[in-house]
Amino acid sequence: MSVAGSVAEIWRYPVKSMGGERLAQSAIAARGLHADRMWAVRDAELDTFTTARRWPVLLQCSARFVEDPADRSAGPGDVLDVIVTFPDGSEVSSSDPAIHDRLSELVGKPARLESLPALSEKRRYRAAQATKADIRRQFTIPDGEPLPDFSMFPVRKLAELARYATPVGALYDAYPILLLTRASLRALAERSPGSQFDVRRFRPNVLIDRDGAELVEFGWCGGRLRAPDVIFDVEIPDLRCSIPTRQQGDLPADPDVLRTINAHADHCLGVYANVAKAGVLAGGDLLRFEPCGAASAPAAVAQAGTTALKRGALRVFDALMPRGE
Repeated sequence: MSVAGSVAEIWRYPVKSMGGERLAQSAIAARGLHADRMWAVRDAELDTFTTARRWPVLLQCSARFVEDPADRSAGPGDVLDVIVTFPDGSEVSSSDPAIHDRLSELVGKPARLESLPALSEKRRYRAAQATKADIRRQFTIPDGEPLPDFSMFPVRKLAELARYATPVGALYDAYPILLLTRASLRALAERSPGSQFDVRRFRPNVLIDRDGAELVEFGWCGGRLRAPDVIFDVEIPDLRCSIPTRQQGDLPADPDVLRTINAHADHCLGVYANVAKAGVLAGGDLLRFEPCGAASAPAAVAQAGTTALKRGALRVFDALMPRGE
């Protein structure tokens, strides 16, 4: 094992797509940081949870819990109220019926703030049918350029995300944990000195302190990161959408942020992870990287075949996807 770095910052986001809370430490379980993304905004017209990819103004809001959720189970059926701070500085509680009208006024369309549904309420997790126009808007891809390469996602995960807006039982996008290093932020900042590669743009759960300026975390995919009390299975790079380019708090809108990521990091920044061992993660914890074992030749051939099959399935999916407006 080698030293990967140390925990610099831990972030929890009480409401999906809104500003979050920086923590000194947090319990970590299979569904991620304790009480992370317990609320989300529902598009009432499409009857689905939505994000700042569609309604960027949500990023100008922030949220905090009305009390510390540390002693609560913080799962479906046990969700603490939150206070939402709007761009004008006003605050509205999730328990106030006016919250829905305020959100609707903010985004210009009917919207509701809803808590994490029960596992049995799969209908509430359903996604609206995506179109190519939707994906181009959300990933800031001009007409004529290819859509993002989603082949890094396992087939089962792709099938889940085609059917549901978020994994059933959670309100994160795809995986429970997003890891990012300061080394990667420095690497991209060097390539675009006029941009602010501030951690808040990228919304990780864990920011890792590491010397240098390189995109080091991509090399962790398939391996494990071990903290003193927690173990993460690092899965795939995080394919970046338009969110980092949007205005967030005192950070101005900056399309060069995404252009730099696309040009120098193949559209990705940070890595997604699952939780292999639950525990408590704290600022300053040392993280050690454990690579996966070398694949055998037959396994490598099988993996290549799986990737080819997946890319073929994605081409069929692309051909069948509605173009949209």
